[in-house]
Amino acid sequence: MKLSKESILGLIALGTFFILALIAPGFLSSNNITSMMFQLPEFGLIALAMMVVIVTGGIDLSITYIAALSGVGAALMLTNGYGILPAIIVAILFALACGAFNGFVISKIGVSPILVTLGTMVLFEGIILAITKGNSISGFSDGYSLIGNGYYLGLVPLSIVIFVLFAIITAVLLSKTSWGRSVYMYGSNETATLFSGVKNSRVLMKVYLYASLLAAISAIIMTSRYNSVKVDLGSSYLLQSVAAAVLGGTNIHGGYGKVIGTVYAVMIFQFIRNGLNLLGFHSSLVDVVIGAILILVLAMNFFSDKFKKVAETRKAEKAA
Repeated sequence: MKLSKESILGLIALGTFFILALIAPGFLSSNNITSMMFQLPEFGLIALAMMVVIVTGGIDLSITYIAALSGVGAALMLTNGYGILPAIIVAILFALACGAFNGFVISKIGVSPILVTLGTMVLFEGIILAITKGNSISGFSDGYSLIGNGYYLGLVPLSIVIFVLFAIITAVLLSKTSWGRSVYMYGSNETATLFSGVKNSRVLMKVYLYASLLAAISAIIMTSRYNSVKVDLGSSYLLQSVAAAVLGGTNIHGGYGKVIGTVYAVMIFQFIRNGLNLLGFHSSLVDVVIGAILILVLAMNFFSDKFKKVAETRKAEKAA
């Protein structure tokens, strides 16, 4: 029986969990498990956003600053006496405005995604610094803090429920809707997709809007959990989100990627980060490990594609 790459990754996640349970003291304690469950959603949502963009063959380097700007929007509303719902709506609107700007420049003007989002990363950072003067905004209501710190039915962290809900929505959108099929088609062959009658610009615009929506949801969870927001909110997730998407099987050149693969990759990174911390390793080592994993996976994918092309060429030569 041949296992899919996502199934293999699921087994690796399971194996990583059991190995760290054996060697890392306190890994299986209820406090540690609960801590991981609270940390996973904010990273997972950013990783899903990055995955959706990478499926088109693009990348969004501004995604964590979209989240930070979105969090600032929510924080300004909350600290000026507005309720939770208006704050959430403003956070989402801030993020959608950023996504619309990225999507417009990439899809309508045709500038490379890496150049556009590199520029908007700096732009959004500057806007946040202009608003906050480099300071953090804190002091939110107890009701708002329940989003990132509360439990659903007193059992499961509410943020995990939100993450699972958006993971399912993302999977359904990509696999069951015409937009999702167009996203994969665009990532596989942009020109063929255009000649098949698909409006590429509309597909891309929705991709960047949806990625920004996921970033906003992540920002709401983060600001609620930390009870504050500042310019570098979630910035550590930028490299990790790319690594999680690629490790999860998403083709860096576009055309392939599944939500379940990204979820497994997020779990693996969460287990490794937590396990290394419990084993007493310096936090910088986590970045080293994640960077090494990213390079290793990219190299494996490169040689895998190369071997496939060689095999296909030989097969075609024999057939001729």
